[in-house]
Amino acid sequence: MMQEPAISAEEPGRQAEWWAGVKSQLPIALGVIPFGLIYGVVALAAGLTPAQAQAMSAIVFAGSAQFIGAELMGKGAPLPVLWLTTLVVNVRHLLYSAQLGPDLQHLSRGWRFLLAYLLTDEAYATTAVHYADQQTPLTHKHWFFLGAGMMLWLTWQTSTAVGVFLGAEIPASWGLDFALALTFIGIVVPLLTTRPMLAAAVVAGVTAVLAHTLPYNLGLVFAGLAGIGVGVWMEKQ
Repeated sequence: MMQEPAISAEEPGRQAEWWAGVKSQLPIALGVIPFGLIYGVVALAAGLTPAQAQAMSAIVFAGSAQFIGAELMGKGAPLPVLWLTTLVVNVRHLLYSAQLGPDLQHLSRGWRFLLAYLLTDEAYATTAVHYADQQTPLTHKHWFFLGAGMMLWLTWQTSTAVGVFLGAEIPASWGLDFALALTFIGIVVPLLTTRPMLAAAVVAGVTAVLAHTLPYNLGLVFAGLAGIGVGVWMEKQ
């Protein structure tokens, strides 16, 4: 008789962590879907071809940077402004990496590259909470991150493709742009557990409102820098 292949004792733990990561993104995906639809419409309105709009989602895979980048392209912003703005918007990923790094530093370079690509606000939020609350073995922790990131990636690519396909046929009366704000509020609020984090969020929000009239969305650049600066300063006190 043919022997059945042996199942590694670690396999169930890996699968459980992966599925837990996938399931952690299901509620968030409901807010990401309209976000992706809007991006597809915005990208086409900015002059990108359908292929370019979809390629940006696959290569960049960063919703806020894609929105800002597409808008700046549509306005004919100089490349240095485009680069600087998207860099500042995404600099928060360095903070995410600093927090998750100790749980992932044992991984191979290939694993770290993959998880860095899949790192988003949504994946970070659920992964950071999971790592803080669970006593998961170090060898299994990255599977949760992988599941969360893959679920977000699939949702984002699919919703972007639908937005690109429908284009301007999505009526403005649907008010899908409001879902973007709700999604980020839902992600950020549970993470504001310390005074530096709360102060950074408040300062960044106030600065963004006060500087919203600046050209090329530079108000977001100043808001990001102000929030990070205040958060770092308070951490050192």
